[in-house]
Amino acid sequence: MTNPTHLPRRRFLQTTLTSAAALAGPGFLRAADDPKRKAPAGSEKINLAFIGPGGMGMNHVRTMARRPDINFSWVCDADSTRAATAAKTLQELTGQTPRIASDLRRVLEDRQVQAVLMATPDHWHAPGAILAADTGKHVYVEKPCSHNLREGRLMIEAARRNKVVMQVGTQSRSTSHVVAIVEKLRSGIIGDVLVGKAWNSQLRRNQGHRPDSAPPPNLDFDLWLGPVPVVPFKTTYHPAHWRWFFHFGAGDFGNDGVHDIDIARWGLGVEQHPNRIIAQGGKLFFDDDQEWPDTMYCSFTYDVPGGRKKQLIYEQRDWSPYVQEGHENGCAWYGTEGMIVGGKARGWQVFGPKNKLIADLPATGVDLAAHHENFLSCIRQGGQAHAGIEINHLSTSLCHLGNIAARTERALVFDPTQELFAGDPGATKMLRREYRTHWATPKA
Repeated sequence: MTNPTHLPRRRFLQTTLTSAAALAGPGFLRAADDPKRKAPAGSEKINLAFIGPGGMGMNHVRTMARRPDINFSWVCDADSTRAATAAKTLQELTGQTPRIASDLRRVLEDRQVQAVLMATPDHWHAPGAILAADTGKHVYVEKPCSHNLREGRLMIEAARRNKVVMQVGTQSRSTSHVVAIVEKLRSGIIGDVLVGKAWNSQLRRNQGHRPDSAPPPNLDFDLWLGPVPVVPFKTTYHPAHWRWFFHFGAGDFGNDGVHDIDIARWGLGVEQHPNRIIAQGGKLFFDDDQEWPDTMYCSFTYDVPGGRKKQLIYEQRDWSPYVQEGHENGCAWYGTEGMIVGGKARGWQVFGPKNKLIADLPATGVDLAAHHENFLSCIRQGGQAHAGIEINHLSTSLCHLGNIAARTERALVFDPTQELFAGDPGATKMLRREYRTHWATPKA
């Protein structure tokens, strides 16, 4: 790829987004397949609703607010304080006054809403996205796309039957320097790439041991739970740390790790599920209420065409006060003629035989705005979603498969076509979850 410093920004953005579309892989969804699902290509604005404007949700709010081509129709959150804060922020930044709701159904009943941006906790990603798709709305949903592997498949089916765009928030897929390193891998710069690795090595904090308690008055906890079986409230769950619990999240593998395992899989060039999974994981450091491992090592083996195999590795240490290979969160690829080591935050180094440095690609910053642009462009004109649900399902599923292997403490054989563990009904049961009787329960 041409050096971005030698191109005007607009031309470079067009070049990198085109490259990202070419590299994203098969299985994308086109809004243009059905003219009823496509917004006008001209100056008419898209009516958008924000669902779940919490931490990352507010990043979306502030970034999207810079766009002149959006009508911000609704802000929805089970936490009334968060909803009011997001609505006030949009009013200050855009002059628009979105309506406020706590119940998602009010938003979905509005036929004027064309798209929703969902940044809810993980346990609401699939239920909310499926409901939105079934009302004909395009969906941008945060990562991980699902709480369990079966939900990802249901999301694919919902997007297909409703012919809507469903983009997932792994924004590295729209980031120029990440696109560039994948292009170099495809060009054969390190030969035949046989192994990819991703790591999540950072210092998290102890969550402590907290008793059950009453939810705060600003939170409708029953709405927040959605179709999840009822459990007592803990202050650890809301506003921020729900992701460390089996009911609500997928641990740090599904939180931060999914970004890097997605990049590693993309660079490795595997567009399928793995066939074998081995993992070890547990709480080696934290003594607190967290349920998911703070330490993991996972290995995924892929049977690729031609009777060959490729390997993908994931490492996680949530108690680490140092960076690994120069990167707190990073990726590496090992080929027959060299290796690449780096990360989305700081860029990449390419090494040839005997560790000779042959290229150095600096980071340009993770481009959230470009990921939004890709989503909205697909709505208006059709085209490829860089992190469409079919693409991201393959990466998010790695989090679920690795977590299951770690919890069962045994090597697992996976059937990529049927999406189940061959001859292992116990592990296969963990590919789904239990729901309570609820209006948002996915129909599976």
